[in-house]
Amino acid sequence: MKFSNRQPPAIAIQLAPMIDILLLLLSFFIISWQFSKSETELKVSVPTAQEGAEAERPRGEIIINVLADGTIRVEGLTVDALQLFEKLSAIAKQYQNQPVRLRGDGGVAYQRIVEVIDICQKAGIWNISFATQHPTPEK
Repeated sequence: MKFSNRQPPAIAIQLAPMIDILLLLLSFFIISWQFSKSETELKVSVPTAQEGAEAERPRGEIIINVLADGTIRVEGLTVDALQLFEKLSAIAKQYQNQPVRLRGDGGVAYQRIVEVIDICQKAGIWNISFATQHPTPEK
């Protein structure tokens, strides 16, 4: 009899598919992070408040920005009152407790903020929160 002294071959790990998956995950997280920051990078100077919760954005939250000149921006688009109502009512029909965050500039007229709140309520959205920021510490 002839006995062989050979060992079975070691299992080779394929690195190329693992690197592909790693790069896909990395690109997914970078792109999703950019989209989550896109709404908060507008030139809106929200009012300051000493107290308040940190900005934990619920999933699917809609951010409505009211700029200093009174224009309304949602998802990067400038909309008027009718377009905002149509958009919010379509969303409210699908999602019953849709959260909305209202980011009003500190210099915008209070009447404009009330108009946006009224549009939200007419569309059937009641879960409205207001964005503020902590005051900057004086040096």
